[in-house]
Amino acid sequence: MTKQAATHIVWHNATIGKQDRQRLNGHRSCVLWFTGLSGAGKSTLANAVEKRLYEMGLKSYTLDGDNVRHGLNKDLGFSADDRKENIRRIAEVSKLFVDAGIIAITAFISPFREDRQVARDLLETGEFVEVYVKCSLDECENRDPKGLYAKARKGEIPDFTGISSPYEEPVAPELVVETDLLTIEQSVDRVILYLQSRSILS
Repeated sequence: MTKQAATHIVWHNATIGKQDRQRLNGHRSCVLWFTGLSGAGKSTLANAVEKRLYEMGLKSYTLDGDNVRHGLNKDLGFSADDRKENIRRIAEVSKLFVDAGIIAITAFISPFREDRQVARDLLETGEFVEVYVKCSLDECENRDPKGLYAKARKGEIPDFTGISSPYEEPVAPELVVETDLLTIEQSVDRVILYLQSRSILS
């Protein structure tokens, strides 16, 4: 049964706006959308970037794929529809963080271009920074930090991205970070330099 959206809801404009919050925080807000295969290093990089931003005295928050599925999205599985809804919810939450003047950092496989475009379209120009955390499938399997590839190869995990479900590489991401070629420090540096080059950070 399809749920129908309520028709009596009216948007309420806030007294304090996004620009006000950005001025208070001393930097612009955006979404750093880390996408890539399982094991590519998205969560590791996202947390390292947040640590660097914290050390710089900047406001940020990381939304991690597994963590979000423990709460906000615990009702979702991994079917095509559930994956789509997972990304839609995260995109909407990320938009709220941007409105709060905070740098939102997301670490999700988000394998489909269409879903990532939905997230991008929610935000204003320049606020969505797609970071392709690029790593070869072979290297991701060699790392296999959660043992997921081994299970997927045995058929124990259906619809596993890179094995039994496709990963659609970004066509024109704002940034590509090759984690099988760069150290974590070098990877963080690339993200910070990008943010500075776009005047998101001063």
